[in-house]
Amino acid sequence: MIISRTPFRVSFFGGGTDYPEWFKKNNGSVISTTIDKYCYINLRYLPPFFKYNYRLRYFEKEEVKKISEIRHPSIRECLKYLDFKKDKSIEIVHSADLPALSGLGSSSTFTVSLLHALHTLKDENITKKQLSQEAIHVERNLIKEKVGSQDQTAAAFGGLNHIVFESNGNLKVNNIFFSQEQLIELEENSVLLFTGLQRKADLIAKDKVKNIINDKNDNHLNNISKLTDQALEEIFFKKKFDFKKFGEALKEQWELKKKLSNKVSNFQIDKIFSKAYSKGAYGGKILGAGGGGFILFLIPKNKLKKFLKHFIKYLHVPFRVDNSGSQIIYYSKN
Repeated sequence: MIISRTPFRVSFFGGGTDYPEWFKKNNGSVISTTIDKYCYINLRYLPPFFKYNYRLRYFEKEEVKKISEIRHPSIRECLKYLDFKKDKSIEIVHSADLPALSGLGSSSTFTVSLLHALHTLKDENITKKQLSQEAIHVERNLIKEKVGSQDQTAAAFGGLNHIVFESNGNLKVNNIFFSQEQLIELEENSVLLFTGLQRKADLIAKDKVKNIINDKNDNHLNNISKLTDQALEEIFFKKKFDFKKFGEALKEQWELKKKLSNKVSNFQIDKIFSKAYSKGAYGGKILGAGGGGFILFLIPKNKLKKFLKHFIKYLHVPFRVDNSGSQIIYYSKN
């Protein structure tokens, strides 16, 4: 039996520039962190007593004979990609700390975690870079989803990073060093709220990509790139972390993000932001493609308790920064 554990990510700056449609012409970069909320894949070979070859448990249940019969696109394509044969039956069980379709890169985190477990089942070592690149390949080229490339990379590597996507297809992951005191400050002054609004990121991403291809987002993405560089130099590379400045920059990032597609926000989401700013938030942004899911706000920790009283209908999820990336946390040949 094998169990893989892979962290979800919180993206701060640069979202949109991680689409190949953009960075292959202009380069791209994002600033993000992974958090202590995880996707788990439990994997094992089944004994040869069943009428099926693949037993799958996620939010649905599947028991099928052929890989081609699997409905879950990531499971189907990962098994095909790694050339699993039906001479051995496999059970795959998924569980997670957070819901899917919520803006924390859950689909890509699932793919990274599954690939990591499957490689381990085949007694194959894989680097974090290879793992992220394989997950990107599966999602973009095999499943044909119009997703970016930051979620897979963040999940595989883990940590607080500046991720650079070069026009030649290469990626670089530069860890941003924070002292323990700075990390605690980041965690204690951040509010992660779940709106309860779940959406399919691919639908919003398709609209963004269409706008990129049609050159409608060039100005917005150039401004997002400039803001990412500015945040790196003026916020993350400073000895003292300025949370007010960080919040204000997140607010600017959110305003730019909304311009990438009219599907990113809506009336209900705009109301949440207006209320949060009126109650003392320095800034914030929706995580992921937009349209719902989780929202990150920056709020002074001495105002947090009072702030949350105004948002009791939404789930507050405290978090810590994760530095581990995707890991195999249990391995047994039996």
